[in-house]
Formats: sequence, C-alpha cells, structure tokens
Amino acid sequence: MSFGANPQFRYKLPLAMSGAPEPDQRIDKWLWAARFFKTRSLASEAADGGKIRVNGARAKPAKIIHPGDTVEFPIGELHWTVTVRALSKQRLPAAQARLLYEETEDSRLQREAQIESGKLSSEPATDMKGRPTKRDRRRMQRFFG
Repeated sequence: MSFGANPQFRYKLPLAMSGAPEPDQRIDKWLWAARFFKTRSLASEAADGGKIRVNGARAKPAKIIHPGDTVEFPIGELHWTVTVRALSKQRLPAAQARLLYEETEDSRLQREAQIESGKLSSEPATDMKGRPTKRDRRRMQRFFG
C-alpha cells in the first residue's frame, strides 16, 4: 500500500507551506505573450543579444520576472520601457495582452516623438529613379563599405 493512496493520510498543506509556485515567468515567454515579439525565438534572440533589461540589468531569455518588474527593450527604432502588471502562460488577443503591462509615461512620450520625427523626414529613396547607374552604385559601395 502506498502512502498517498490511503485517504486517511491525505491532507492539504497551507498555501505558504505547500510549495505552490509564486507567479513568475521567463522574460522571453512574457514578451511573446504580451505581443511585443511575433515569435518566442525572436524574443529569445533579443535577450541573448543583450537588448532586454529587467530592473536595469541585462536579462537572458530564462530570466524570471514578477509583477512589478520594469522591462526595457527596443523594437526596431522604438524603445519601450514597461512595468509588468500581470503574467500569462499563453498568448492573448491584443486587447487583453495590453493589460499585462503598463508603459511608463517617459517611454510613451519618447516613442511618440520618434514616430513624429519619422513622419517629418523624407523617404530615403525618393530621389532615385529606376535602377542605380554605375556612378550611383559606386557611391553606394563607398558609403556602405
């Protein structure tokens, strides 16, 4: 007879002693679930590249985060600083995913300023017409190396 099979020995431990895990999650899974990255592997690559910071320190993909942590990361040209409000083990619809984080006011203003400055600048290839000439190609090779 096994110890766990006998009903008289079954009892519940208090939650504090039961070893129930605190709500925590890997940073790459959270960034994917919150819809900042399209795939978890992209979130993992960003963390491996040192682009993601949790509470000011570089984070690897397996870094455990908790509600209340501050996460900083770039997506393209835009830089985000968010506070983790909740965790989710699965990817949620966009409207619900926004409830997982709260963007800081400074981050939001900085992002909006970057978007506005991008709208004011001209498209880089507007002056080019058709294929580049030999002269244009040489200039591009000198510029890009």
